[in-house]
Amino acid sequence: MVQPFYDPMIAKVITRADDRESARLELQKLCADLIVWPVKTNAPFLVRALGHESFAKGDITTGFIGTYEEALRASENLPEDVAIWAAAEIWIDTALSPSAGPSEPGFRLNRRAEQRVTLSVNGTKLVVDLGRPATELSQPEHFRHDGKIMLACEGMTWEVKPFVERGTGSHHAHDGDIIAPMPGKVIAVDVAEGQAVTAGQRLMVLEAMKMEHALTAPFDGTVTQLSVSAGAQVQVEALLCVVEPAAEG
Repeated sequence: MVQPFYDPMIAKVITRADDRESARLELQKLCADLIVWPVKTNAPFLVRALGHESFAKGDITTGFIGTYEEALRASENLPEDVAIWAAAEIWIDTALSPSAGPSEPGFRLNRRAEQRVTLSVNGTKLVVDLGRPATELSQPEHFRHDGKIMLACEGMTWEVKPFVERGTGSHHAHDGDIIAPMPGKVIAVDVAEGQAVTAGQRLMVLEAMKMEHALTAPFDGTVTQLSVSAGAQVQVEALLCVVEPAAEG
């Protein structure tokens, strides 16, 4: 285990090719397909940087990151087509399990159905409608371990498994609990207690591993608890804030 007191940049990915363009494309693919969990990496940033038009042309300076900061930020949300693929895989696994009950017949990804699969994606609840049409369901890089699917897409890694309602165990987080993914420093807090937020809205920014990680709302709701302020040092899995879902209807 690498202690947080030391430089965490301890791994490198290097490619070789006959020309810069071939090496760039190969490195971009390697970073996009990288699966590292639970440690966070800067692979999503590298994927976007390597794919940026200015980088591809070699038209870069020391101000490259500052100039294109918004374009280089990666969303931590699971892409819809990948979510449907993962939900379908878990649905099929459940349907084929000897302990499973009767499954719904006529399952198809390109028609409307009443089959919904509730997933836990990096600890956050996600309901996926398998009846939603998806134009392409390209199989992402993945591997299975202990009933979970580890997915890689554009440098991000997601732990996907069937969602289990919160029980008596102390390690089951509330749906809207925003947990620190790693030790770091909170450098910005964008919300206040009692504030209404929308799904995907930035709540705060955690600086760790020499990168800034935006923590976002998992769904529409209200911030009912805010446990940190800007400048706070936090440990991994520290509760940062809680978002209660908006009432339906």
